[in-house]
Amino acid sequence: MLCPTEGILSQLSPGALGVNLVVEETKTKVKYVIKQVECIDEHQASEALEELMPLLKLQHAHISLYQELFIIWNSEISSLFLCLVMEHSKSSLQEVIESKRKEKAIMDPEWMQDTLGQVLDALEYLHQLDIVHRNLKPSNISLISNDHCKLQDLSSNVLMTDRAKWNVRAEEDPRQKSWMAPEALDFSFSQKSDIWSLGCIILDMASCSFLDETEAMQLRKSLRQHPGGLTRALKTMEERKVPNAETFSSLLPSMLQINSADRATIKDVIQITFVNSAFKTSAMVLSMHQQVMPAAITDLLLEGNMASILELMENFSSNPEVQLKAMQRLLTMPEEKLGLPWPVELVELVVTVQKQHERIFDLQLCACSLLLRVLGQVHILLCPPEPSRDGLARDAEAQVPLGSVISTLLSTLRSHSASQQLVVTGYSLLTIFSSQELASEELQKAGLFQLILEHLGTFLEDRDVCLSALGLLWSLLVDAVIVNKAPVEKLPTLVIRVLVTHRADAEMAEAGCAVLWLLSLQGCIKEQQYEHVVMLFLRSIRLSQDRVLLVNNAYRGLASLAKVSELAAFRVAVAEDGRSGLSLLRETYQCHKDDPEVVENLCMLLAHLTSYKEILPELESSGIRALVQEIEGRFTSSLELVSYAQKVLLRLEAALPSPQEGELPGATAGKEAAVTKASLSQF
Repeated sequence: MLCPTEGILSQLSPGALGVNLVVEETKTKVKYVIKQVECIDEHQASEALEELMPLLKLQHAHISLYQELFIIWNSEISSLFLCLVMEHSKSSLQEVIESKRKEKAIMDPEWMQDTLGQVLDALEYLHQLDIVHRNLKPSNISLISNDHCKLQDLSSNVLMTDRAKWNVRAEEDPRQKSWMAPEALDFSFSQKSDIWSLGCIILDMASCSFLDETEAMQLRKSLRQHPGGLTRALKTMEERKVPNAETFSSLLPSMLQINSADRATIKDVIQITFVNSAFKTSAMVLSMHQQVMPAAITDLLLEGNMASILELMENFSSNPEVQLKAMQRLLTMPEEKLGLPWPVELVELVVTVQKQHERIFDLQLCACSLLLRVLGQVHILLCPPEPSRDGLARDAEAQVPLGSVISTLLSTLRSHSASQQLVVTGYSLLTIFSSQELASEELQKAGLFQLILEHLGTFLEDRDVCLSALGLLWSLLVDAVIVNKAPVEKLPTLVIRVLVTHRADAEMAEAGCAVLWLLSLQGCIKEQQYEHVVMLFLRSIRLSQDRVLLVNNAYRGLASLAKVSELAAFRVAVAEDGRSGLSLLRETYQCHKDDPEVVENLCMLLAHLTSYKEILPELESSGIRALVQEIEGRFTSSLELVSYAQKVLLRLEAALPSPQEGELPGATAGKEAAVTKASLSQF
């Protein structure tokens, strides 16, 4: 541990939170900066230490990590200090800006682009990990070399919300608060607060040729009340022909919005700066200064065991090439080497890599494929068929971080929404989670239903996307509590379009019937859609009567609609193509007469059909009575099935008219059936 009282070389200008000391490690002669933050009590110091500890594990080429964190007691002044040990650098962006300001010179545009690209890359990495810098300003962007910078001095919420300390520092140096967002002055910090601070930094870099230090500080402070000063500064940039003035005019107003909700995100800033402008492409800038490792060494390490591969991924997390190679190796690793206890740790690492490199498609696709392989195993272990298996039950306690995986997956799918392959892989992965109640609710809240609607609309003719989307919908809807019904009510229209588009695809019909049945149970199918959906169910059964799952779900769906709609019931009895649904029902019975589940669903549908008196004569004339009597005799042990059969027979019997004198019973039934057919044909 470095001692903050020995080997002190100098004291830097005090920061917003404490004193900065330049020290030298005795043995190595390596210089460090120790920030000493005076704490109110031990509780505050411990709380801040706990909040900052995860920052020691960050891995990024453009982030200066804390080397050590520790607490000391200074007996001379009876105070407790939290010490943060950081890398030492000779200069910072602040010094470059001040130098250009004295010269009234424009900052070199290429150098500015490279520096800004590195800062954006680092800040995006932090925000993807839900880390807020909180203290972003030019003096906290250290210059390792002329073309390599790092963010440093990441702060904690505990320290940044110490009002007394802030007020003292603000009086000592009014510049301290000038970089802070309006809401940060009220001690409310978020990712949008970092965006405001970064906007101030960019404004300072772009205006250093015509604003002195005091003018720049007053401009930053005035922007919290009104944007007039920014408008004038941007106009001056154009008049003085500051390079990339047009880009700054598009970028800065979106970053320096007083209301944080209206402010750009880090992704918006990258899009405006490096995609929609004359700046270098983000790929060029963000690929610079990555950790470099010879390919031969990488390949050698990847031939090792799981532990060595994970270590390689952790140490080179900012290098997408290394991450891609490592995940490709894991995809081909034998099952016995990939098994427990590694998967949970591996999942966390892969998700972190996905967050850091969201824009790289090949890496995202490989990561999703690897997660699909690993989580497929974990899912089986977390949800064993027999909970009494002690070995599997212990593994169930090693829960996968669902929230993090879900948010990352949805973000990836939105970023690469045009990729059919990624959508299919992502949906397969999400299906694993959707079967779990808590995960299903999280997925709904995260907007998955809306995303599926968008993808089905885009990939309507793509068989793989449609099948994976229908499979995911089934998993989401079955036994689920719908959080927001609005997007779900839009699903029937698209599912109908899918089945119409793929009308000859039996597998699609099977998946579509399952989803339409669940949607009917949710009451999401509108009255004007009843006839169309009934016809789709009947056509799907005719398409492939040998598919038991298709038949079961189609008849369940028909029963659900017939239960609530007389119109739907009529359409089952009299199909528009001239082929009665009742004749199809008899065919299905002959095909699956030994399958109690299919027969029970047929009887359930008939029970709902017989609740409408107008249809009873049609049922009678179609031979349904004899069919149900046969069913009742064959399945005496199935109480539910027998109950449906008896209900149908009782209703048919009650509707049968008493024969008039001199007239046979069958003749009366025939007349009634003829009248009913005539009336139905006009319906």
